[in-house]
Amino acid sequence: MLLVTARPAAWAQARYTLSGTVRAAGGEVLPGASVAVPALNTGTATDSVGHFSLTLPAGRYQVVVAFVGFESLTSDVNLTRNQRFVYPLTASENALDEVVVQGTQTLEQKLKTPQMGVEHISIREAKLLPALFGEVDILKTLQLKPGVQPGGEGSSGLFVRGGSADQNLFLLDNAVVYNPSHLFGLFSVFNSDAVQSVDLYKAGFPAQFGGRLSSVVDVKLREGDRQHFHVEGGLGLISSRLTLEGPLNKGKGSFILSGRRTYFDVFTRAYNRANVNKLDFTPIPDYYFYDLNFKANYTLGAHDNLYLSAYLGRDKFGYSSNASGFDFNFNWGNTLATLRWSHVFNPQLLVNTTATVTDYQYNLTNKLDQFTFNLGSSIRDYALRTDFEYTPNDRHAIKFGAAATAHRFGVGRLQAGSGDGSVNFGADVGYTANEGALYVGDNFRATDKLQIDAGLRLSAWHSGTNNYAGLEPRLSTRYSLSDNVSLKASYALMYQYVHLVTNSGATLPTDIWYPSRLSVMPQRSQQVSTGMSFLLGGGKYLLTDEVYYKWGKNQIDFKDGAQLFVNPELDTEFLFGKSWSYGNELYLEKKTGKTTGWVGYTLAWAWLNIGPQRGTTGVNNGQDYHPNYDRRHNLTVVVLHQLNTRISLTASYIFTSGNLTTLPAGRFGFQDISGANINTNTGNTTGGTDPRPIPVYPDRNSYRLIPYSRLDLGLVYKLRPTQRGGERDFTFSIYNATNRRNAYFDYFETVRDKTTDRITGFRAQQVSLFPFIPSVTYNFKF
Repeated sequence: MLLVTARPAAWAQARYTLSGTVRAAGGEVLPGASVAVPALNTGTATDSVGHFSLTLPAGRYQVVVAFVGFESLTSDVNLTRNQRFVYPLTASENALDEVVVQGTQTLEQKLKTPQMGVEHISIREAKLLPALFGEVDILKTLQLKPGVQPGGEGSSGLFVRGGSADQNLFLLDNAVVYNPSHLFGLFSVFNSDAVQSVDLYKAGFPAQFGGRLSSVVDVKLREGDRQHFHVEGGLGLISSRLTLEGPLNKGKGSFILSGRRTYFDVFTRAYNRANVNKLDFTPIPDYYFYDLNFKANYTLGAHDNLYLSAYLGRDKFGYSSNASGFDFNFNWGNTLATLRWSHVFNPQLLVNTTATVTDYQYNLTNKLDQFTFNLGSSIRDYALRTDFEYTPNDRHAIKFGAAATAHRFGVGRLQAGSGDGSVNFGADVGYTANEGALYVGDNFRATDKLQIDAGLRLSAWHSGTNNYAGLEPRLSTRYSLSDNVSLKASYALMYQYVHLVTNSGATLPTDIWYPSRLSVMPQRSQQVSTGMSFLLGGGKYLLTDEVYYKWGKNQIDFKDGAQLFVNPELDTEFLFGKSWSYGNELYLEKKTGKTTGWVGYTLAWAWLNIGPQRGTTGVNNGQDYHPNYDRRHNLTVVVLHQLNTRISLTASYIFTSGNLTTLPAGRFGFQDISGANINTNTGNTTGGTDPRPIPVYPDRNSYRLIPYSRLDLGLVYKLRPTQRGGERDFTFSIYNATNRRNAYFDYFETVRDKTTDRITGFRAQQVSLFPFIPSVTYNFKF
């Protein structure tokens, strides 16, 4: 490494800022790339938009830039003034060797950062893992990390550190995603071909994030190649993908357009047409989903860049029966748009100004003969935010900014009527709200051993005549006990002003987002966590052990028999209480060599208490209880092995405690006054004297299903490159390789005497969703 020559005395105390952006040679920014100055034994990593900043003494240095899967770049810099560079990296021809180099640096960065509870998922990693029906899903990859519980078999939902599903903030290029799921929760809306990276924050949240209590899932879309045009896609069992990318005014900008669609409906429609004339034929419902991602960027000048991204996704479910005159259609989906302007004032100060539009809505339509029924709900946001990054020296990295959002809630929309106009009525319940925030945060390197990331966020909310505001302090610290051992701790207070009204009996995404207003107060939580990180095996392994405790108030549940749809006084149906959760997360990660992966184990508890109120006895008569997403044990093992340059083998294993549910503990006999009974199969009076059994339910969530266990296997086989350098591979996956019948839910089946039709007992039955499922996907890029 090169350290030059003596410097003039006038330069002895002079310090300057070296900043810039790290990109792929095609123009795509590379967040998480390392920028090191070996001569000074210092360095940093690029942020979510590929930017970095270092303050160094004046002099001549060699700067080494590296990123997984790319050739390292070494550049000579003569630092006599503040300077800014763009470092382009070219894809490595021997990606395996590059992983060995970069992996160690990545683990060192995780050791040295003060941030706790952060998981970074690269799409390169996610695409290697086995997937249900071969459809890569980044949210299912996050479920393999400690502290993250899945919502159920096949579900892409997340429950983080004892929090409910609505307490997760999903962002796509800074736009809020209110429903991140397709296919009733089986797949997420994030197309792996369009996504660049995913960051999950589950503790010590940076001050720029707010509005949820449990986690932030920050998804960034890819930028297109600024030099060459590419076509990329995949053909799978249930869906196909196609991505186009290329330059705009070559070298000045780029675009990427990515689409995905399932084709269940192609087969079901063909089947229905083939059987339409058969007696007693019941048509199969139509279902499909599609999504489109678009992103463009353009360099306006030496200091200005413009970015535009958009998302459109729809799920469509329909059923039609000519025989009965019954039609049912259910459509839901997200529409998002983001416009961001990035301006560099100087190497020490830059600003990003972002405008976003978010729209989520669903619409359900029923038609029976001449009578129609329409039910819908929606939420729309218009948001504007400005984020500054200021690096005055090598000890401080300051971020500050402001955000404002105008919310439009369509809580319930009902329209019904007859074809002749004799019956016609409707209702529309909606609210508006405004949300604002100011924040400041400083990543401060106090000493070589102590680093502090402190922040303060002021959030405010206005809806109707109701106003709320709160201060949200954030603090994360890291103290290096040695070069290979760090001690970390964090604290965060969070407010949540929007709430998800969920009908637990529904299987369709008819959830309603509801604002804080009247008696519905903002939810609030506080979380403390502490832990240690160890770099082992010469930097090949990272072992972390984190302990957390989280407590909250104004947690929401509903009265028994609550009326949730098209209710102008929905706030009167809520019940409020407190929550607390705690646990220990162990995590061992390896990123070097041919075999990489991780092992995670979480031991955790989650509790709720909703006491007597509003004329009710609360939940469980005001006693503490576990929510249904409480899991005591959660073990995940992920192994990725590169057999050679063309074959990669992968495996993932999950073991968790079973879901909590409520099942009858017994039954009592009931007879009417005449002593007669009703045959529950035929509805006729039998005249018998046997009492009818009525189930007796114990406390809520008092029964736990059998443990959940699943092994998935995968293989990626790369075909030889085409003459034009194109890439192709076959990805083989086996979901649930051991064919274990995991419990989706349990119920009791009535057992009857075949001769007398008398009830002789009840038999517990288990419903399982997915057996052994093999799949294959053909992927290509030209």
